[in-house]
Amino acid sequence: MTSDRIADSRAIGEQQRRFQREEFRGSVRALLMNPLMNPAHEEFAAVRRQAEALRDWFARETGWALQVERDGARLYKRPATLDDATRGLPGYDRRRYVLLCLACAVLERADPQITLRLLGEKLPELATDPALVALGFTFTLETQHARRELVAVCRTLLGLGVLQRVAGDEEAFIQAGDQADALYDVQRRLLAGLLAAVRGPSTWAPEQAPRSLDRRLRSLVEEHVPDSEEGRRTALRHALARRLLDDPVIYLDQLEPDSRGYFVNQRGAMASRLCDATGLVAEQRAEGVALADEAGSLTDVAMPAEGTEAHATLLVAEFLATRQRQQRKSGAATADAAQVVAEQEVVAFLGDAKQRFGRYWRKSAREPGGERELAFLALDRLEKLQLVEHFSGLVRPRPALSRFALGEAEIRDTRTVPA
Repeated sequence: MTSDRIADSRAIGEQQRRFQREEFRGSVRALLMNPLMNPAHEEFAAVRRQAEALRDWFARETGWALQVERDGARLYKRPATLDDATRGLPGYDRRRYVLLCLACAVLERADPQITLRLLGEKLPELATDPALVALGFTFTLETQHARRELVAVCRTLLGLGVLQRVAGDEEAFIQAGDQADALYDVQRRLLAGLLAAVRGPSTWAPEQAPRSLDRRLRSLVEEHVPDSEEGRRTALRHALARRLLDDPVIYLDQLEPDSRGYFVNQRGAMASRLCDATGLVAEQRAEGVALADEAGSLTDVAMPAEGTEAHATLLVAEFLATRQRQQRKSGAATADAAQVVAEQEVVAFLGDAKQRFGRYWRKSAREPGGERELAFLALDRLEKLQLVEHFSGLVRPRPALSRFALGEAEIRDTRTVPA
């Protein structure tokens, strides 16, 4: 073989290896964002091709199991912590989660196709369970609000691929009730993989089931840890990797002593492995570690982003970060109380900002009192990103907030200019 052919062969081999690395990285990112994936997902074909390597990587780094079949893929993600109230489906409260569980129970017993009206008729039957009645839970389709709740649950299942719309319109069902309907295909494979629990809640006898909500949640995801030094280290490593992949940032002061000691020694190597597989960028500081996504796609709460709420969030972040820096310079930040900002100060700040930027905001945000709602939305986003703590009418900036700053606004004229 000539030297030119050898060089060409090596170049082709390098291109193939680069493609494999990029496809693997894209598949990891896709599964982190869509742990329950159906064949309609753009990345599903790549996940199937990389299935073996993906199973090995997730099992080694996080302890999460990955199941890939022709009908879909399921990464059984389990959170490292269960006490984060900012997690969960958007717009869901406990009542809606109950409806979601009851809807899944109906679908488990249903035919391969089901109508929206039939699903709504079956839910009240399951809602008569004595345990739910004792908690004051009821459900009927008599009101428009109840039908809207049912449709919200159906749209969640549609988004997950558990239901596929064949015909009909959910909005018409909300307005007209019995005069409108929708027909769905039930994807049983995806329905069966919806619950990412170590132990299903139905495996407990009624008299043995955990009583408190906290204990119920923990019992669903408790995993066996071998009683050995190696087993405990592996469990710590998996828990920390899960937090690095799931959470925007890990602060050392939030970790238990055992986890903190392990993380301080291993965070460099751990972050390097996770970043190599995901394309994230590690930012290591004295207070902790953050894995940032420069592409901005590996998150369900982006910052910065477009829109009124996103702009207000960035303004509030700069306001709080500036206060934080000023307190540090003055030496006042040594006491926790000095770092706390009253919620009303944030509202007042957005009230002033409305005079400067209000013409770019949506109409409702410009109305009298709109700054209060905007402040709560901004603080909620910052809390989900673990950039602030929000409690009892007070706001405490967290160290990672200092990485955000607002630059000069660039105003672009998007109007069509005549030729």
